[in-house]
Amino acid sequence: MTGKPLLLHVFPGFAVGGAQMRFVQIANHFGGDYRHVIVSLNGNDEAFHRLSPDLDARMVEVPVVKGATLPNIRTYRTVLRELAPDLLVTSNWGSIEWAMANWDGRVRHLHMEDGFGPEEANRQIPRRVWTRRLTLRRSTVMLPSINLFHLARDVWRLPRRTICHIPNGIDCDRFASGADRSFASAMGLTEGSPIIGTVAALRSEKNLLRLIDAFALVADNRPARLAIVGDGAEKEALRARAIDRGVAGSVIFTGACREPEKLLGAMSVFALSSDTEQMPISILEAMAAGLPVASTDVGDVRRMLVSDNDRFVVPRDASALAGAIAGLLDDPGTAAAIGAANARRARDVYDQSLMFAAYRTLFDGGDAGAQTRPS
Repeated sequence: MTGKPLLLHVFPGFAVGGAQMRFVQIANHFGGDYRHVIVSLNGNDEAFHRLSPDLDARMVEVPVVKGATLPNIRTYRTVLRELAPDLLVTSNWGSIEWAMANWDGRVRHLHMEDGFGPEEANRQIPRRVWTRRLTLRRSTVMLPSINLFHLARDVWRLPRRTICHIPNGIDCDRFASGADRSFASAMGLTEGSPIIGTVAALRSEKNLLRLIDAFALVADNRPARLAIVGDGAEKEALRARAIDRGVAGSVIFTGACREPEKLLGAMSVFALSSDTEQMPISILEAMAAGLPVASTDVGDVRRMLVSDNDRFVVPRDASALAGAIAGLLDDPGTAAAIGAANARRARDVYDQSLMFAAYRTLFDGGDAGAQTRPS
């Protein structure tokens, strides 16, 4: 037995994604200060292999029946009783039944809400609003974006004292080191015409079809290439779209990359084409790498970037996104100045050291939101 606090983390799935990789980042930083038990409700354990082997961390399988809320709650209450964690940490709507199972507050509870799937990209589902409102009132609720903070306060109507805004943070030094040219070349990002790049899971809500359409408009008038860094179910549809738009020879699919910092410096412009985001880590990484960003106007993206980058944050439309990308490619001096300012802002506001300090407070039962409750 050890006296280190036991944290029980519940994820809808433990694939490599924003929330999962933030946990990996935090857990690896804290090392042996905590013990971790991880539940992946869909059984995916891909992100577990990114944890340091020195951690006291293990995954446990917990049976779940889709749509069977009451039986699931009974199962989860049994697990909570048997594991007796010092803190239950749930992630997003997919884990809300665990919050329900802890209705009596037997375990201190931290809920993290990072954003929504396509079904809530444009509107909140009333049943889910009421469930969050009733279930999370006695929990601490962490929101990484100001947009989500306002939603939790004004729509879910959670008590203001229970919600806190902790921006995602990254290792700015890691991303400021510039491209590894040999690595980038091996991944297809050779020197030559400008590269527009994105790093994303190839899922429908990322709307990379829109990015390919925008790129086709850009490439019609100037030499350029598009690098899509990531993997996922949409890959074949994206390849087909590139063929259909006549740009297949200029679109590079690198697949998943565990070291995006080695590629970002080879890009001229970072592009994000999503239908829904809140505080995308890929934007922070691009900022720290000194890139200008062309993006759809989603979540906190506009707030994250420097003000000079504002005019390149546009509506969710391929033509508008193409205009933003072309504007940056056609004015390299402005693009370079924006990229440098983004890098400074990333270091000043989004360095991981600030995030680590806030999570230490949360994990230890303090009020990390005392200084992080926006107006």
